[in-house]
Amino acid sequence: MLMKNKGSFPSFELTGQTALVTGAARGLGRAISLALAHAGADVALGLRDATRHGGLVEEIQALGRKALPLQMDMTQIDQIFSAVDRTVEHFGHIDILINNAGIAPGNLAENVREEDYDLTLAVNLKGMFFACQAAGRAMIRQGGGRIVNMSSQAGFSALPEESVYCMTKAAIVHLTRCLAVEWGKHNINVNAVAPTFIHTPGTEEALADPVFRADVVERIAALHRIGEPVEVAGAVVFLASPAASLITGHTMLIDGGWTAR
Repeated sequence: MLMKNKGSFPSFELTGQTALVTGAARGLGRAISLALAHAGADVALGLRDATRHGGLVEEIQALGRKALPLQMDMTQIDQIFSAVDRTVEHFGHIDILINNAGIAPGNLAENVREEDYDLTLAVNLKGMFFACQAAGRAMIRQGGGRIVNMSSQAGFSALPEESVYCMTKAAIVHLTRCLAVEWGKHNINVNAVAPTFIHTPGTEEALADPVFRADVVERIAALHRIGEPVEVAGAVVFLASPAASLITGHTMLIDGGWTAR
């Protein structure tokens, strides 16, 4: 939605819009889904197992919005396209895609197994690209939309034992630019967010190591604390809102100052 009135105030409201969030079951995906619903959007939930959403549907409904759990294993291209099609069929449109799903099997570069390499690229890059393509086609038909991809500070800073993950997150930054340039003529904004370490089930084990946690906190140079999921969700809601109508091709770092060092 364009800001047509130069004198109007920015709007962060998403009322009447439909969002699809991949990897919605827990962590950042869950927080983003709830934040979008709080801003007024109905939410389709892309899940690796559509029967296991941990009460997220009910939480979204309690906010007065509609929720639709969908089978969406990001390694299965047919499930990706089916999830987008079902979103459009159920709600009548898809206005926002949040590409949140991702994995990060860590290992020293000299020990990376081919199966781990292939799976990381399948989820983080191939699955994300085809989710963009499926949603992009629908958004082109309807005359516009917003896509927010999940990158990471790992796309800007080297992390030990995470070479493949870092590579995929750096690739997402440039994919975001490419899609923004190509689809801008269709009124589709494409952006990304790049969080630092956030308290989620996926980081819980690593952050439980006091030495590792202390190092992470020290590297988050400005704020010296671990982030919370809602702090990432706020940036996603902003990029999905009319207030961000002139922002596209951008990756927003949410890193507490890590990369400012």
